[in-house]
Amino acid sequence: MKGNDIREAYLSFFETKKEHLRLKSFPLIPKDDPSLLLIGAGMAPLKPYFTGKVEPPCHRVTTSQKCIRTGDIENVGRTARHHTFFEMLGNFSFGDYFKKEAIAWAWEFLTEVIKLESSRLYVTIYPDDRESYDYWHDMIGLPESHIYPLSDNFWEIGEGPCGPDSEIFYDQGEEFGTDPENQMGGDGDRFLEIWNLVFSQFDRQKMDLTGRWIRRILTPVQGWNVYRQFFKRRKIILKRIYSFRLFRKRPVLRAFRMDAVQRAM
Repeated sequence: MKGNDIREAYLSFFETKKEHLRLKSFPLIPKDDPSLLLIGAGMAPLKPYFTGKVEPPCHRVTTSQKCIRTGDIENVGRTARHHTFFEMLGNFSFGDYFKKEAIAWAWEFLTEVIKLESSRLYVTIYPDDRESYDYWHDMIGLPESHIYPLSDNFWEIGEGPCGPDSEIFYDQGEEFGTDPENQMGGDGDRFLEIWNLVFSQFDRQKMDLTGRWIRRILTPVQGWNVYRQFFKRRKIILKRIYSFRLFRKRPVLRAFRMDAVQRAM
């Protein structure tokens, strides 16, 4: 499956099988939101629905949102998974379904639609979120060795909705490394985060949002590291960038490498 196939499979899955309304990607410049310079997450354009200021067109929504993210720009070019411009697939619930359905449907899509090996999938949870642990362990059947409680599994975006989250990781194999950084919870490339289930239970209403990056899902589906392949195919473009003195300073280079690759796609 290629990127377009993944996108359509995901949106169709939630639109036709799970009764979500498919919305187009919103502009990268936020509308009526002075707290954000650029859209950096799939949920950002939907903040009025989450806060209750605006009634959503449907209480179940799915999108493929274009995003620009610079919060971890120092890692762009250092790892195979960080980039500045990307699409984030999302399915959102505004006071409708919650943890049970979100977890079940994420697992269904990954294992039944794009057919990832379940033995390669690991999840993290917030330590106090026993409910999510029970769903993963008892409902899905994940062994305890594949469920990791991590204290940073708590999502928030300033004032408004916040709550515990549960991330899904794909084990790319020992060839990516076996050192401490390439274990669950480390910063290596072996365990690739492909999905984040956010449970915004600490707000005025019960809400759920989930997100995953198309390029990260492409990696386990296609069987090779999609980022490195992009870099390999676009050597000429990258060399042209390197040739300009303006971009010789390392921090700026990291910011432009993935953008150059994506413009050539």
